[in-house]
Amino acid sequence: MRYITKTDLLIVAYNSAVLMIGIGLMCLVPLIFDLIYFEFDIISFVIPAIISITLGFFLRAYFENKSKKKIRLKHGMMISSFAWLWASLIGGLVFTLSTNIPILDGVFESVSALTGTGITMFQDVEILPHSILFFRSLEQWIGGLGVVVMVIGVLTKPGSVSSKLYQSEARDERIKPSIKTTLKKTLEIYVIYTILGFILYLIAGMPIFDALCNTFHIISTGGMSVKNANMGYYHDDLIYFISIIIMILGATSFLVHYRVIKTRGKSLLEDLQFKIILAVIICVTTMLYFVSNILPMELLFTVVSAITTTGANIVPSNVMGSWPSFVIICIMCLMLTGGSNGSTVGAIKLVRMITYFKGIYRHIRGILSPEGRIVPVKLHGHIIPEKSISQASNYITLYMMFIMFTWAMYCLFGYDPFKSLFVAMSLQGNNGLDIGLINHTLNPVLKLISIFDMWIGRLEIYPVLIMLRAGFEIFKR
Repeated sequence: MRYITKTDLLIVAYNSAVLMIGIGLMCLVPLIFDLIYFEFDIISFVIPAIISITLGFFLRAYFENKSKKKIRLKHGMMISSFAWLWASLIGGLVFTLSTNIPILDGVFESVSALTGTGITMFQDVEILPHSILFFRSLEQWIGGLGVVVMVIGVLTKPGSVSSKLYQSEARDERIKPSIKTTLKKTLEIYVIYTILGFILYLIAGMPIFDALCNTFHIISTGGMSVKNANMGYYHDDLIYFISIIIMILGATSFLVHYRVIKTRGKSLLEDLQFKIILAVIICVTTMLYFVSNILPMELLFTVVSAITTTGANIVPSNVMGSWPSFVIICIMCLMLTGGSNGSTVGAIKLVRMITYFKGIYRHIRGILSPEGRIVPVKLHGHIIPEKSISQASNYITLYMMFIMFTWAMYCLFGYDPFKSLFVAMSLQGNNGLDIGLINHTLNPVLKLISIFDMWIGRLEIYPVLIMLRAGFEIFKR
């Protein structure tokens, strides 16, 4: 049976065009800093932008009268997968043209920034042009909200296309009934928190350029700083506390943020995921403090960075790698869990973990209960459908399978098994915390596997599998 027809491909090509145009425009924004700092590296941004914009307009014009069929979720998932891949390739071309790094390293850097992973291929980021440093931060900021979400929120009209593309990036929470209005409100909240973070960093004494880039990568839970020592460069507890607050805000659902003013803060205090995040941060930090000799601020910052999947750090990766194994395992568990659904975080996300464990508990109660009794599973006072429990279980199973594959591949190439597992979880969860394993000397095969992990981790696996299944069917014909 054919699941992908010629019409499906036409729909995907036509609707991908707007995203390609948006990605091209993204490449032109750093030119502002290129001119401000007299770096005159215009061509490195203009060439990728022209390629993306020109192809976008061509596809839009060529397929305009050939793709009138209504867009479905499978189309949205293929478009979303392609858009993230295309943005990574175009961004990688920018890095390669500007810094002369190999194209594979450039694509890795771009994927890492866009997906909010935050692992860098550059040995020394402080010698990079300001325009490139800003471009990395911009990619993180756009990727935090979502490449597709950002583009359709700004460039497209309301309708079924916006709805399907919104769903394709694993988003289902709506602030307003209309997807277009939801996107605008989400973007407004995102911009407000970005401005707030920028102002707080300035008040704390951070230079303007650093404050802008650091706000971009912290609110997006990206973690790719403009300094080699990441946030540890500043040696300032006030900056660390500001970063912790912004990371937690970024890991909290936008729906909760939207209701804060209307409920006078109650929506935040009553949100189960937010309360779990705070409780875990307090409990884990306290526990690790008593079982190790690590400084409290270093522990607190790392714990928050892990559960919010930010990947920012104030401790060098080689120092973190020397921490007690129990501490590293706790951090790995936090990296696996992640923050709230409907936020900028990666990993499995708390709502899936809650649903999964409630399903297990329901199964135990069902065995203990009288025969024939139906045991409901509730969250926030609402019954969780059986379908949602099954989907959460399936996703977690898939997630762990990809981690196992990556872990095995790193071990195959001779890396330490414990560190390899840490890296596999970091990549799959778009976390970015590292213990000294990933750099530009990594084997090209592992770089490709890592790129794939970051890509599927950000899109939550299924859209990429749909795209690969479609590609396989086309190739088979």
